Amino acid sequence: MKAQVGDRIILAGTRVDDPIRDGEVLEVKGSDGNAPYTVKWSDGHIGLVYPGPGAVMRVESGPRETAHAATTKTWRVQISLVEVGDNTRATAMLISDQPAQFSAEGDSHRSPNDDPKSTIGDEVAVARALRHLADTLLAQAESDIEALTGTDAYVRPM
Repeated sequence: MKAQVGDRIILAGTRVDDPIRDGEVLEVKGSDGNAPYTVKWSDGHIGLVYPGPGAVMRVESGPRETAHAATTKTWRVQISLVEVGDNTRATAMLISDQPAQFSAEGDSHRSPNDDPKSTIGDEVAVARALRHLADTLLAQAESDIEALTGTDAYVRPM
């Protein structure tokens, strides 16, 4: 990937809990637009970036709106599993900067013929909890849009 001075670089974290970083390219030290780059990150720090082989990076070229600085937010989902006999219940809780707390549950039931050490019940319960959490967030977004616009809203789950 190539960049030029003034481009915006968005660099994904290498681990799940790492934040996404974004900044402006101040200097291209490599030849023909290649790394390394001197970047001024949105938090004000300046550093040399030489993306490694596992890096996920996006470069956005063109004029940047100076009135709107990029904002990075990190939301986490905490999942708890409880197994009682052949039943598994997963609770997915969104941990964010939002004033409202969002959580959802998903259940699964293991057939008596299934292997009791299998993780399939966990996977099904977690998937159902995450799906319910996603539906809850989409419904909240629709409600927020309707409150702002005064008209019905539908957000496609894509």
